[in-house]
Amino acid sequence: MKAILLAAGIGSRISREVSKPKSLLDIGNGMPLIRHTAELLLSKNIEVAVVVGYRKNLFYNALRGLPVKFYYNPFYRVSNSIASLWFAQEFMDTSDDFLFMNADVYFEKEILDKTMESEEEVVMLADYRTIATGDYFFTLKNGLVHQYGKEIPMDKRDCEYVGVAKVKETVMSKFKAIMNSMVEAEDYKTWWETILYSHSDEINIHILDVAPYFWSEIDYIEDYERIVDYVHRKTPGEK
Repeated sequence: MKAILLAAGIGSRISREVSKPKSLLDIGNGMPLIRHTAELLLSKNIEVAVVVGYRKNLFYNALRGLPVKFYYNPFYRVSNSIASLWFAQEFMDTSDDFLFMNADVYFEKEILDKTMESEEEVVMLADYRTIATGDYFFTLKNGLVHQYGKEIPMDKRDCEYVGVAKVKETVMSKFKAIMNSMVEAEDYKTWWETILYSHSDEINIHILDVAPYFWSEIDYIEDYERIVDYVHRKTPGEK
């Protein structure tokens, strides 16, 4: 299995309150979030690549000494995560299962275990507990993603998207072909997840519920503080 951490963006919603990219914030004992995630993945024998852009040298320093590959999106100011993924396509061997994740997401190791054990060809992690407070939502039909977005009305929301997905090797050839056709059509300002959404009639997108475990994406300073508080409360042996 391989994993790609997408870390090229500026993080405009939080940038006025912190001076560095969100995934480089210290979550405790001097540990940047992205290093915590990379070390967790590597401990499971997962190969790791990181796509950087904004303040890329800070990422090289934060991950120094770890066997991770770096890819650079020089157009991070005018593109979105699909472009970042496109720059890492050399890493995307279609004979491997893949994890794709936004680098500003903290999750417990039990969530990673559940994801690795899942049998479906495509699973997107979601939380049924946060439909009132979340940021990006799914409506499900027959257990599959049917609608997606930030503006889904409360009574239509089934769960919140976590920011992590798994794509098995049986789907990777199609996944890469869709990605390349979208970028070639200059559709490079969309999220990487649109690769799946745009072909949900052909690719079944299953949901993996992360309950009862802890996770948080950093959109606002309160999200970061929630992660720091959680890590602080954990025993040292579980960090």
